[in-house]
Amino acid sequence: MHKRNTKGPKYRKGFTLIELLVVIAIIALLMAILMPALQRVKKQARSVACLSKLKQWGMFFAMYAEDHDGRFMGGYKVDNRWVYALGDYYKWDDEFTCCPNALKPWVDEFGVNSGAEGRDVGVTMAWGYMNKSYWVKPMKGSYGINGWCIDPPPGSEPHPERGGPEYFWRGPAVAGAGYAPLFLEAQRYNGWASHTDRPPTYSGERWNDDAQMGRYCLNRHDGFVGCLFLDYSARKVGLKELWALKWHKEYDESGPWTMGGGAQPSDWPEWMKPFKDY
Repeated sequence: MHKRNTKGPKYRKGFTLIELLVVIAIIALLMAILMPALQRVKKQARSVACLSKLKQWGMFFAMYAEDHDGRFMGGYKVDNRWVYALGDYYKWDDEFTCCPNALKPWVDEFGVNSGAEGRDVGVTMAWGYMNKSYWVKPMKGSYGINGWCIDPPPGSEPHPERGGPEYFWRGPAVAGAGYAPLFLEAQRYNGWASHTDRPPTYSGERWNDDAQMGRYCLNRHDGFVGCLFLDYSARKVGLKELWALKWHKEYDESGPWTMGGGAQPSDWPEWMKPFKDY
């Protein structure tokens, strides 16, 4: 005779507390293993997105030069910064002016300072919001032009203490354009780099007029920054490599902060010593 099950469905066996804890522990272990890999993938994705943006900026600079007899904008002394000059091309999109790793500005559109200090300023944050009376709206950004690439009228060249009229590229049609920076990641919308500029003491050190290379020497992409060159190519540039590029016509590519100029790995600030030498 068949024996009836007196326990019924409510007596079916479930998970014990120990089994649940084991499952949770396994999930936590897997997350601990996977999270660093996911973070690396996210960083790589942001680097790719940054270079993609810079290539599009190359199109805007090319279009502007074609529309202006092969010349770039006049620069800040003639109220013609790239932010304004290229506005019709990038449609005043204040997200497109930012690297994906530096979207939040130091000061918001209402003039409220974020209070950020030290290493955050300029590395993981954008400049701005800035406004000029002739701009369409206040703007932020985390890219900056190489100031030697503008075309100021004779006698109005900025920073004469750092170089004369003969230093400026003024347009893209130059020899060695693939080694001359045009537009790159920066903690300010412009800068006039010199081969004698000292490296920043730490990534994000506030820029100084006597060391303007620091405006671009930012550890946003694990020892690299995105850079658009005068031939409109874009690639990642090693932070030490910045000193070996051709920033202006008289720039010494074998200056004191290059291997050719005798720089030693021990000469660099601690935070830059692990990076590749050039």
